[in-house]
Amino acid sequence: MGVRSKNHVKVSGRAGGPVVVLAHGFGCDQNMWHAVLPDLERDHTVVLFDHVGAGRSDPSAWSRERYSAMDGYVEDVLEICREAAATTPVVFVGHSVSAMMGVLAAAREPELFAGLVLLAPSPCFIDDPATGYRGGFSAPDIEELLESLDANYLGWSGAMAPVIMSNPERPELAEELTNSFCRTDPEVARVFARVTFLSDNRADLARVTVPTLVAQCSHDAIAPPEVGQYVRDRIPGSRLVTLTATGHCPQLSAPAETTAVISAFVDSLR
Repeated sequence: MGVRSKNHVKVSGRAGGPVVVLAHGFGCDQNMWHAVLPDLERDHTVVLFDHVGAGRSDPSAWSRERYSAMDGYVEDVLEICREAAATTPVVFVGHSVSAMMGVLAAAREPELFAGLVLLAPSPCFIDDPATGYRGGFSAPDIEELLESLDANYLGWSGAMAPVIMSNPERPELAEELTNSFCRTDPEVARVFARVTFLSDNRADLARVTVPTLVAQCSHDAIAPPEVGQYVRDRIPGSRLVTLTATGHCPQLSAPAETTAVISAFVDSLR
């Protein structure tokens, strides 16, 4: 099984342009990038893929053993980026949990990456009072969230999507996210949710040596502003930009702003 079929990899855009790899977050698939794709394709070679267990990835490739930890996803990301970086290093754009996959991948094989864009990242969702770290959730909060997801995934999806999207005046966005969640197999979602909400990658940030842009939303119920600042402070030489966009999915709620930030960063690397 090749990586292209396993992850339903699609390549589009301008041949010979800077290579941009877009990685979606929990409960989503590559369709999450549909609003930014037309503008990015004009000047870049764009690589889209589905994490195993999501979208049109090969369902036979998923196993609880491989994908119950971040490493299984990171290995897939590295396979995709090795192929995409055959002629030139890539810019990896990771949304939410995929931002930390990018951090781990770039720490392991930095030569593959021209840079990282960490879009609404969180290295740890759980507050750590001992160190003063604020991830946005207490440990009981996360336990309750996971129990609710386990008990009724479809109900959880309908309740959480508006919170995650945080654009109440545009209900169609929450509906799009709900539909994305509901397309995900509940068993896969339960496993991926634990990877997403229980991983702690704070110590890995300092291992990143490639140029990095942290893109934080102005209001995000999932990753508060302190998280973006924390990531910026711990990745050497990284930059932080705060988008005017609200919510956790700016590629849907503010595609023009998101595309402009990605494109400007790619141009700065030339």
